Amino acid sequence: MLVSFPSLLARTQGFGLGRPHRFTVAPDGKRLLFLRSLGGESPVRLLWQLDLTTGDEKLIGDPGGPGDGGPMSAAERARRERARDRSAGISDYSADGDARVIAYTAGEKLFVADAGTGEARELPARTPLTDATVSPDGAAVAYVHDGALRVINADGTNDRALASPEGDDITYGLAEHVAAESMERTRGFWWSPDSRQLAVARVDNTPLEVWYLSDPADPTAPPTAQRYPRAGTDNAIVELFVIGLDGERRAVEFGWDEYEYLVDVVWDEHGLLVVLQNRPQTILRVVSADSGEVLSETYDPLWTTIVPGFPRRTAGGALVSTEDRGETRHLTVGGEVVTPDGLQVAALSGVDGDTVLFTGTSEPTEQHLWSWSADEGLRRLTTEPGVHFGARAGGATVITSATLTGSTANCSGRTVKSLATNSPVVPKVSLLRAGRQELRTAVLFPAVWQRGERLPVLLDPYGGPAAQRVMADRRQFYVSQWFADQGFAVIVADGRGTPGRGPRWEREARGERIGKVLDDQIEALETVAALYPELDLGRVGVRGWSDGGYLAAAAVLRRPDVFHAAVAGAPVTDERLYDTHWQERFLGDPRVDPTPYEKESLIADAPKLERPLMLIHGLSDDNVYPVHTMRLSAALLAAGKPHTLLTLAGTSHMPPDVDLLTPQLRFLQEALAPR
Repeated sequence: MLVSFPSLLARTQGFGLGRPHRFTVAPDGKRLLFLRSLGGESPVRLLWQLDLTTGDEKLIGDPGGPGDGGPMSAAERARRERARDRSAGISDYSADGDARVIAYTAGEKLFVADAGTGEARELPARTPLTDATVSPDGAAVAYVHDGALRVINADGTNDRALASPEGDDITYGLAEHVAAESMERTRGFWWSPDSRQLAVARVDNTPLEVWYLSDPADPTAPPTAQRYPRAGTDNAIVELFVIGLDGERRAVEFGWDEYEYLVDVVWDEHGLLVVLQNRPQTILRVVSADSGEVLSETYDPLWTTIVPGFPRRTAGGALVSTEDRGETRHLTVGGEVVTPDGLQVAALSGVDGDTVLFTGTSEPTEQHLWSWSADEGLRRLTTEPGVHFGARAGGATVITSATLTGSTANCSGRTVKSLATNSPVVPKVSLLRAGRQELRTAVLFPAVWQRGERLPVLLDPYGGPAAQRVMADRRQFYVSQWFADQGFAVIVADGRGTPGRGPRWEREARGERIGKVLDDQIEALETVAALYPELDLGRVGVRGWSDGGYLAAAAVLRRPDVFHAAVAGAPVTDERLYDTHWQERFLGDPRVDPTPYEKESLIADAPKLERPLMLIHGLSDDNVYPVHTMRLSAALLAAGKPHTLLTLAGTSHMPPDVDLLTPQLRFLQEALAPR
């Protein structure tokens, strides 16, 4: 039976199933651990080991063997939601210092695998559990159960609680909402290098408001109560403790009154580091928890940027961090800038001895892998235009590459096999620079199209400060090309505030942003239309999800002279209803000045609707809560403005594995049909 592209896209989770990912290079540089499912439509991820000497693969973690699928706890569901992980089986794993003992969870149970024999055994830990992490010496595994941090010996003995919550809204060892959603910190505990102690975050969610999510498809199920840190309200109280395996505890004092955000914790052979940020996010501070010395402090009057992976230390003890100077984000080692102007550091991939591995670019449509060391200086490890990532240990580097022609993963001359399903839609992408801002823009036409044939236009942006869409990576454009093949000219543009073009460009997202974002989309549209007069500017649609959904809704509400129809998925319509750390970075604290929130929110624009608008929202979305769409829909009804509303029962912020494209296509085709 012929399967449609939208159905295949859903079944393969965007053609991502079957691809190897989550790589760990063994310290000896001779083995590679990774996760991969058995095929392009299998959501069950397994743990594999590749021998880099012989090229042999070995399966060392199989949920179909010990540990099958099953219901998830609330903590595990939240962890996967924050990681945007829809997979089953082994979602993550941890390895000891030698990458010989591997801990993972499957079916809410805890397993330990031996990388040498490939055998796995279940440990009698309390279930359901999450965040299982093996100690550096491989002798014990720490995990979280029912808000308590527990430790069990790797031989299955002596399962005990090191820290138990004092109330229902208190947890030990879990990341709070804003840390996982907005700071990219998904962990809440960290082993000491000698495996004798753990640094543990205690999170008190009591100050947060209680929000509720219910499932209208099951009226017998009670609503789920959750604590949510809405902009301008109190944050969770986060404390850090060092707890020994003997239960001895000491508090790490870092000044909660001034620094509300625990950004990261790093515990290496040189000691315990704590990374802190104040509520206005103008100060980012790295502190030694052992001496209290401030090792690094960054100030910016708008906000300081948390760059993924940073900071870390080299084997010699030099602090590896970043520094924003004008239009460039530099790499620093030991306080010295080691990268040139124009090379934008994106993330730290790892530190191997005194060699630093990081991603960065001088061209926003590409991301390359670089290394730096005092002996070899700065080296670029990838050349083909695309998006490249890596990991390194023992002198061996695994490089994953996604380009406009395909995807690969290699380490020490060995190819890591992909079992992913190939997309039947092959994107034909033209990348260009639009307008005076040189907006990076992608243009896609129907596979069968001749110049001179008039086409309606579909803008397919994200447009927010969390991600780029216009990259030399074919995976970004499968859906865009499918819409193009249905008879659209599709334009994807990254405007001001999107990542990849340096700190000054990113800070365009501060304050009244939506006007800039819409202007940039229009500038890209006009530039492409000047190159291709076939574009029918009387039939222009726009679609997007999350921040892209906000942009799409704003487009028809605020610029109906340009945009004639919109599909807004999971849009943030009322800026006051999103979380503290994310919103206050761009709009400030609404308790101090609510004006930016009022100007950026869309509820008051409801009476202005003149164009067809489709709203889509998952009713179990605990990131952009359904209240955003429901309030806009209610305001539209009160203003007598018809619109289309598609609600998804049981669906979170991640689009579900069902065909959501066909309803959007039919809506846009009808709304943009020639009159």
